[in-house]
Amino acid sequence: MVDFDNFSGRLSAGASVPQYRILVVEDEGIVALDIQGKLESMGYQVPCIVSSAEEAIGAATRLHPDLVLMDIQLEGELDGINAAEKINSDLGIPVVYLTAFFNEQTLARAKTARPFGYLLKPFEEHELYTAVEIAIYRHEAELERQRLEDRLRQSHRRWRPSANS
Repeated sequence: MVDFDNFSGRLSAGASVPQYRILVVEDEGIVALDIQGKLESMGYQVPCIVSSAEEAIGAATRLHPDLVLMDIQLEGELDGINAAEKINSDLGIPVVYLTAFFNEQTLARAKTARPFGYLLKPFEEHELYTAVEIAIYRHEAELERQRLEDRLRQSHRRWRPSANS
């Protein structure tokens, strides 16, 4: 169990854990910096923070982070759900929503983007850590499953007896 009262990062002495890169999409500057600080204290990299859906799509395309933490209510014409749909479908990057708003209509819309998590603000540090770790694990497991399915299909094509034999 992680002791978040005395938590000083994900890496113990001598451990070799990949340093995941997380894009933070949050239009409230103080909240964004708080999230960045929490993530960095857990051992994650935060290459940048953006405040609009349009900036999120551009940054995800440019940086290709391991995960996007996305506020739903954002500045600009598009919201976080629009950005998450594009980022997930076009780039295959998992998205976890961070939002202060909860209602059935927003949740129904949010599900269409196939998020890897949904955190209600305010959240505790251990909730953030758990959501990030589960999302990254699930995404890596899905990539591995796809890789194995591709290998299996290739193997079947290679070893399938021809109809003329």
